[in-house]
Amino acid sequence: MSRRRTGTPAAPRCTVTVCRGCCCGTPKVPGVDHAAQLATLKAELRSAAQVRAVNCLDACERANVIVVQPSPAGRAAGGRPVWLGLVNDPDATGDVVAWVRAGGPGLADPPEILDLYAFAPSRRVRQGLEG
Repeated sequence: MSRRRTGTPAAPRCTVTVCRGCCCGTPKVPGVDHAAQLATLKAELRSAAQVRAVNCLDACERANVIVVQPSPAGRAAGGRPVWLGLVNDPDATGDVVAWVRAGGPGLADPPEILDLYAFAPSRRVRQGLEG
C-alpha cells in the first residue's frame, strides 16, 4: 500500500509557535483560557498557517508567548520571526489571526496594537527556535 500523498501540495505557510511550557499555558497566568487560545489559533489559521505548541520558549516573564514565523515568500520579502509576549486576551489572539491571514511577516503589516506585544528575545532563545 502506498503512503504517498495525492493531490496538490499545500502552499508554504507561516508557522505560529505557541509556548505552552513552564509558565505559558499554565495557571501561573491566571484568568486566561489557554486551551481556548490554542484551539482558536488552530481553527482560525487552519488554511493560513501551521500552528504548533511547544514546551517552553524560555521567555517566561512574557507569558503567554507566540512567535509568528514568515512563510518562504514572506522571508524572501524581508520578513523575520516576530515574537509576541503577554498575549493573554482574546482580542490580542484575534489580532494575531488577522495578521497571519493577511500574509504575516514580510507580506502584511501587523495591526499597530501588536507593537505593544512585540519583543526581542535573547540570541540564545532565538537560535533555539529558528535553528
